[in-house]
Amino acid sequence: MLHAIDSDIWYYDGPTVSFYGMPYTTRMTVIRLDDGKLWVHSPCKLTDSLQQEVDSLGEVSYLIAPNKIHYLFIQEWISRYPDANSYAAPGLLKKCPDIPFSSELISKPNDAWREQIDQLIFTGSPAMEEVVFFHQASGTLILTDLIENFPTAHFKPWQNHIAKLVGILAPDGQTPADWRISFIFGKEKARACLQKIEAWQPKAIIIAHGECIWQDAPAFLKRSFRWLD
Repeated sequence: MLHAIDSDIWYYDGPTVSFYGMPYTTRMTVIRLDDGKLWVHSPCKLTDSLQQEVDSLGEVSYLIAPNKIHYLFIQEWISRYPDANSYAAPGLLKKCPDIPFSSELISKPNDAWREQIDQLIFTGSPAMEEVVFFHQASGTLILTDLIENFPTAHFKPWQNHIAKLVGILAPDGQTPADWRISFIFGKEKARACLQKIEAWQPKAIIIAHGECIWQDAPAFLKRSFRWLD
């Protein structure tokens, strides 16, 4: 079921998927814009019950693939909602030319949602760029892989050892180690992006993989991005 965060913003926990042999939870965010249209971030597997619940909120109009590994289920949504506009993160159009995306995301918000949702491309890594979003009314920062924050109970003991080495265990979750390494020559760009995110002054953080942050969000951000110091 969809969980309300505030008025006009919900999250949904989808099924777990395997990623390099590790069980990864899936989570999507739904925002209802002022015109009643729905903005869907990182869509989860679409079931009949989920579709009914989403449809009860409004018209699905914008589908968001926020980085080039978060697109697993978006084709299902494009097929089910052919009138919706779908947006790809940098690098995804080239990676998945068979998915009929409407456009590519840039650092400036689309006119359709710019009054309610801020966004920027977190740059500095040649490996991957993630588009980060901020719901202004609720003060909610929306991330996918930029921070992962799994509870230890989620993994088997041997998997916890790997997760700890990678740096993705709650309450100390952060950017996975392999991705952090790719910022070695781009930390200045990353710091500039982080400053913009901090300037939004988020009250809560939706994290696609692991535990979300519902309080002390600025302190959590500072701790999670200490690798940029």
